[in-house]
Amino acid sequence: MEPVAVPAQSKPVEGKGRRRPVRRMPREPKEFDQRILDLSRVTRVTTGGKRMRFRVALVIGDRKGRVGFGVAKGGDVQISIQKALHQAKKNVVMLPLVKGTFPHRQEGKFKAAAVIIMPAPAGTGLKSGGATRMLLELAGVNDAVTKVLRGANQINIAKATLHALSKMVVPEGVETDAKKAMAERQQKRADATKKVSKAPVRHAAKKTTEPTE
Repeated sequence: MEPVAVPAQSKPVEGKGRRRPVRRMPREPKEFDQRILDLSRVTRVTTGGKRMRFRVALVIGDRKGRVGFGVAKGGDVQISIQKALHQAKKNVVMLPLVKGTFPHRQEGKFKAAAVIIMPAPAGTGLKSGGATRMLLELAGVNDAVTKVLRGANQINIAKATLHALSKMVVPEGVETDAKKAMAERQQKRADATKKVSKAPVRHAAKKTTEPTE
């Protein structure tokens, strides 16, 4: 039998087939955390037929005293979320927190929903549930007690909670947590500038040129 000729294998060319490492840019921290409070499919009946859309109720917060709420509709879930996020950023509320809780008791109403919010001593935690708890958690409230007096619609309860939060008033002479944090940041910046100004400045030695003969 005649030997079968085997084709010579070509040597792998150096550099071919190697993928360059992908450099991933570090992600910037998000300004707000977000949670979906309600996601439902709504249908509108018209003369041409039924029109189906999605409704999203979204809550955002930075856990430092700011919270927002938005409701939007869209033909797709992702589009509805983006619309609700844009609406929530337009309606951000700054809470007047004092030592992680509220300065006084307050009641809020919206349509058939009614909510009451009460301050609590340190260590109590967040005694709340439903839409009210989601709003207060994302706002960064540590200690509070809430109660839903009436209402079952979560969107109405969330709006009633925001109504109660908007009516909170800080007594005179009481410093809020936001003002304390701002004062601490300003003090740190002032200390940093003092350290920089006190640092010794090293001047470069002057070069002396000798006359050439």
